[in-house]
Amino acid sequence: MAKYQIPFGKPFIAGNELEYISQAVALGHLSGDHEFTRRCHRWLEDAFGVRRALLTHSCTAALEMAALLLDAGPGDEIIMPSFTFVSTASAFALRGARPVFVDIRPDTLNLDERLLEAACGPRTRAIVAMHYGGVGCDMDAILGIARPRGVRVVEDAAHAFLARYKGRALGTIGDLGCFSFHETKNVISGEGGALLIQVPELVERAEIVWEKGTNRRAFFRGEVDKYTWVDLGSSFLPGELTAAFLYAQFERAHEITARRRALCRMYRERLADLERGGHATLPNLPAECETSGHVFHLLLADAQARAGLIAHLHARGVLAVSHYVPLHSSPAGRRYGRAAGPMPVTERVSETLLRLPLYYQMTDAELERVCDSVREFFGGAR
Repeated sequence: MAKYQIPFGKPFIAGNELEYISQAVALGHLSGDHEFTRRCHRWLEDAFGVRRALLTHSCTAALEMAALLLDAGPGDEIIMPSFTFVSTASAFALRGARPVFVDIRPDTLNLDERLLEAACGPRTRAIVAMHYGGVGCDMDAILGIARPRGVRVVEDAAHAFLARYKGRALGTIGDLGCFSFHETKNVISGEGGALLIQVPELVERAEIVWEKGTNRRAFFRGEVDKYTWVDLGSSFLPGELTAAFLYAQFERAHEITARRRALCRMYRERLADLERGGHATLPNLPAECETSGHVFHLLLADAQARAGLIAHLHARGVLAVSHYVPLHSSPAGRRYGRAAGPMPVTERVSETLLRLPLYYQMTDAELERVCDSVREFFGGAR
């Protein structure tokens, strides 16, 4: 018997993945930027209404492309939350820029926009808005601070595929948007990501950066008679097998997202008694936000309560996990970045947040079992 009858997450086949992989092989090209890569690009550009979309081999790669496109380098500062994945910071630190960490809001667990004014300075080149759990940051406030200063805004939308803020798709509101299609995300390709480009003057350069710093795409369009190295870049594009798998997921993306949102609503309904009883705090969803349904978490009283609930669930075959260790207190975070101020919310959330199982093929019965096990820990609260 498997150790966990209910895993935290589970990769899945949504529809035509295997058929499209076979087609990609039959078409005779397994390297990137062929038929299925182009289908994915068209799907993203149509679905999100962006000027250009480029597949990458990870969200990390999309963030690294963003750092290159913004010419981030030594002397520059990039403002971001400390409560995020390491790639948010490392993508810019690799270019020599300095991550500047700010605290998060206690309700959405997103970058606290009220702290941005104090964190911005003459060296600020960009603000990275990471949409935790697929719930949008206050993009109006962030853009209102960034635009007058000439500061770029990058959306780390790794959690936020098909999520919205005031009716606008996350990943399309700032200058650049970065998606993840890692197997732990909502729409998956094993490893994978995408960069969305909204700024017209960055589109051509993004293609060059994506193609290892060459003008290869201009060559294929007949704009130059040969291609050559013209800028910094790297090999950011995924292979055709990854793109073929991903395109099949895109075909079911809205259905996948709807199911995850439904599971989050079920969790909220069945665990609302925990919040009323003071046992845990449930995720907050502002009225202006439509979530992707990527994460359903509980905030517990303290680290001891979280450890106890994790152990309780594990003993019942349910895998529940914590989340980020704050970047500002990590060894590399202290070496390459700095904290803009105290981090009380980040530190408290890091110690008390527990993520419950959530995956597309999760059944209602499995969710009920998780909820029953959680309530059992708190004495059967109803």
